[in-house]
Amino acid sequence: MGVAVESRDQALVESPIVFDVAGLNVHYGDFHAVKDVGIQIRRNEITALIGPSGCGKSTVLRCFNRMNDLIETARVSGSIRYHDVDLYGSDVDPVQVRRHIGMVFQKPNPFPKSIYDNVAFGPKIAGFDGDLDELVEQALTQAALWDEVKDKLNDSAYALSGGQQQRLCIARAIATSPDVVLMDEPASALDPIATLRIEDLMQGLKENYSIVIVTHNMQQAARVSDRTAFFTVDMEETGQRTGVLVEFDETSTIFTNPGEKRTEDYITGRFG
Repeated sequence: MGVAVESRDQALVESPIVFDVAGLNVHYGDFHAVKDVGIQIRRNEITALIGPSGCGKSTVLRCFNRMNDLIETARVSGSIRYHDVDLYGSDVDPVQVRRHIGMVFQKPNPFPKSIYDNVAFGPKIAGFDGDLDELVEQALTQAALWDEVKDKLNDSAYALSGGQQQRLCIARAIATSPDVVLMDEPASALDPIATLRIEDLMQGLKENYSIVIVTHNMQQAARVSDRTAFFTVDMEETGQRTGVLVEFDETSTIFTNPGEKRTEDYITGRFG
């Protein structure tokens, strides 16, 4: 069974490169988690990372904002250039990196604060000295949540539904005006209606941000992304399972005319 892809009248315009990845390898101690990944993420596009469990999708995603630095045994090698700057250069501050590259996690994780304070937290930490009320409203509006919460900004974020909490987390991520938003299966814990809200939201957000999304849902990747990277698992001589990138192309090509049999087998449900 195939996956429906929205038709596109012409090939994507080659927009500027945000991330240029070459020879990316990630180890956790002796475990080789991801091997020799090369990929380019372009401005104002949604790039989907798909593949079976354990293929390294989330590991690669966390490399883009140096979240793997927080894991003591993690070791990242190869090259990730962000706007042609070495993201892992000795003079690059990981905290500053995460201000430019926001992250939304699989399960909604609002802070135990009010709706307002959740959105205002990041800008306050970053020393924002403008109109905070205006900034909060703008972020919540961009996250398609303002109309639902504008009269209860002082209520606990925990009072929101799961889908609303996830949109709040997106508002929190964009409140610091990042360049890129990373999303690690942002709708996997949500019902179908809330999932569609998140997908619609992503389409609007890409006008201002570059988005990279990890998803197990191939239909979701086909619906929302401009380009898709398919990862799978190779068995090393040591018996370890290592994530590898099989194919990276425009989403329409990946889902209708893939260049690799492993991609076709996964897309059609014969593998994975």
